[in-house]
Parts: sequence; structure tokens; C-alpha cells
Amino acid sequence: MKLRLLALIIMLPSTAVAHGGGLDSNGCHNNRKLGGYHCHRGPLASQSFQSKEEALKGTDRLPKDTDARSVSGMARVIDGDTIEINRKRIRLHGIDAPEQKQKCLDASQSEYPCGEYATNALRTKVQSARVSCNVNGVDRYKRLIAVCYIGSENINNWLVRRGWAIAYKRYSKDYVSTERKARIERNGVWKGTFVEPWKWRKGLRRK
Repeated sequence: MKLRLLALIIMLPSTAVAHGGGLDSNGCHNNRKLGGYHCHRGPLASQSFQSKEEALKGTDRLPKDTDARSVSGMARVIDGDTIEINRKRIRLHGIDAPEQKQKCLDASQSEYPCGEYATNALRTKVQSARVSCNVNGVDRYKRLIAVCYIGSENINNWLVRRGWAIAYKRYSKDYVSTERKARIERNGVWKGTFVEPWKWRKGLRRK
């Protein structure tokens, strides 16, 4: 009897720790460091939410066809964060690039077409390459939301590191550390000043 009690006492702390730091049945966990609810596996992989309830509400936006959750082929670039593969339009998850017509200021405060620069950077990156995308949702415009790769290289992350997209923190914190490095190195838009794309879409044109 004493041996059984001792075994239970030893097991309890480790079980609590495993549960606290592990993933739940959705492949997600509460992010104690950054806050919110973050998913590592399953159909919500790589997405962050304010709460578990918000995450589960989003499951009705996932593609019903399991084949649609993985798309690969030659990509046509629409803009700095949107591509098309096999006639499926794909919005790159967790990042936001300057809009096509958006202008930014360089180090000398001269205006330049940063939206075109971002689009051209992505176009150069994917040309003649086979792109594979892991789809984790559908947005209100019926575009697939995905993390896309050339081989093992994460294109979403590459754009942020080069400074031609920034972390879209409203939906994901996956690329926050990459953005920090791009800012320190003054890559892309970080060489000068710019309006965040989501603010530009709302009509803001100057910092």
C-alpha cells in the first residue's frame, strides 16, 4: 500500500507538468509566455488565437475537402503575400506584405513603390520552382490560408526575413522573431519608414 502511494506521489508532478506544457486534442495549447491559444498540429497548425473558443469558431472555415489542405505546383504571384497554384488562390499565413500600389519611404525619405518591390521579390523567389503549401484555413475572400515552401524553405518566413512582409500579429505570432531580425538588419521596408499594410488598406498613407 505504501509503495502504491509513493508511486502516485512521484507520478503526480510529472503528469501535471506534461499536461501544462503539452498539446490538447486540437493540437494546440495556451501560450503562457505570449498569451493566447496557439496550435502546432492538426488543421489549425501555425495559427494563433485570443482563446480556445475563438480557435474552435474558426474550424468552419477550414476546407472540407482534405485534398484541398495540401496544394503544390508552379505558382503564379498575385502580390507580395498571395499566390495562385492550380487555379487555387492562396494567402500566405501569418504575414502581411505592402499592397501593390503602396508607396514607402527609403533611408533618404524618398518615396518608392514598396508594394511592387515585395511582389517582385516573391515572383523572383518562386519562379521555375515547385511550391508546396500546407493549408490551414479559408479567409472571407475564399482564399486558402497556407504556409508555403520551396523544398524545406518556408516562403512566408523568407519574405519577412528579407523585409518584404511583416508579421501579421493579429492572426499569428509565428514570424515575430524573424521580423525582429529583419528590423535590426534594416532589410526591405525597414531601411526607411512605412505604414503597416493593414493600416494602409484603411486609408492611412503616412506615419
